[in-house]
Amino acid sequence: MNALQFGRLIHSIYSRNGRLPDLDWIQSQGLFAVKLAQIHALRIDFLEREKCEHLAKLYRQAKEVSSADFFYILKKSAPSDFVEQFASIAKSPLATASVGQVHRGKLKSGETVVIKAIKEEVTERFKADVSGIKKLIRFSTWVYPKLKKAGDPMGIIEDIERFTLSELDLRREVQGQQTLRGIHAEASQHFDLSKLIFPHVHDELCHKNLMVSEFIEGPTFDELLSEGKLGYDQLLDLFRIQGYYMFCRGVFHGDLHPGNVILSNGRFVFVDTGFIAEVGRKMRVGLFNFFAGLSKNDYGACAKSLNSMSDVEIQGEQFRKFTKAFEDLYQNFTGATVSQISLTQQMMKTIKLGIHSGMTFERGIFSIIRSLMYLDGMVLRCNPDAILLNDMGQFVGEFKKHL
Repeated sequence: MNALQFGRLIHSIYSRNGRLPDLDWIQSQGLFAVKLAQIHALRIDFLEREKCEHLAKLYRQAKEVSSADFFYILKKSAPSDFVEQFASIAKSPLATASVGQVHRGKLKSGETVVIKAIKEEVTERFKADVSGIKKLIRFSTWVYPKLKKAGDPMGIIEDIERFTLSELDLRREVQGQQTLRGIHAEASQHFDLSKLIFPHVHDELCHKNLMVSEFIEGPTFDELLSEGKLGYDQLLDLFRIQGYYMFCRGVFHGDLHPGNVILSNGRFVFVDTGFIAEVGRKMRVGLFNFFAGLSKNDYGACAKSLNSMSDVEIQGEQFRKFTKAFEDLYQNFTGATVSQISLTQQMMKTIKLGIHSGMTFERGIFSIIRSLMYLDGMVLRCNPDAILLNDMGQFVGEFKKHL
């Protein structure tokens, strides 16, 4: 992807000319373009609903490879006896994604499984595209330094790079699931995570470009949202689970968009666990206190919590001015629905205010903001009249016990 193509992509997403982005063209530009478009699919806070719903198709309508190409990937990537372990492998894909493709199979034991394979040449093209965009961002921020503080575009690009490269090595997905499963087991004695389950992974059949796991049937959250069948209470249950991982453990699924959560018999299944995000105690506790303050409309406490997360805290008159600006920023937030004031947009403005006031934050904060952006975007599609922070407040006491 060159600078002109990147410019065309950004223009197609942000322009208000009434035209919807060309999804086929976006997919032809490679994985980076798809990932950037997918992130914007949830930004219903500042993009038109129709455009967001259109971009959301990229979660489930990725371009598929032919059955011949899929079996070529198996032949090239798998050990020589891999196919012999199966009684059958479906030629048509069960699902396609931006990085890979999933086919149903049956082991000789009789167990139905899914086989995930990474598409050919995806990784190298993605790395080349990211390298080119980084050069463009460096030049742009050199010409216009304020751009760096306006929204940390380099941080956003590097965040996409980190979680996507993790997805492209399926051994990391296996390791990521093991990490989340381990926390789940440790928590079972004191925090109820019974609504979250993980598919069994056949480690002996997994490799860098291949993964074999238990087949669990059910629609994704994205499919349910598109059909108007996802309940708001189910979204709050998802936040409670993800919130425990984020705030109480500081280790969580780093790319929990609605295409990566399956609802199966009333329980949640996390998939694509390749990117496990981590934040230190200072950040996770500070963010917990920040959101606890928001749920109580205590903006003074929120300002102190944000400052506590900074690598170097601001003091005196500098902090007083920040607190005043913070309270001004949140003057209309109390009682606002997600359709009136987006949590994502408010958080981005908050981080921007903190940086302009002299604060600096560890990069892990973007992983948490992205997780909240996904939740915020799902709530906007499910229940636009919700006062999300008030509803999230019911979990504050429970989280606090396990900080």
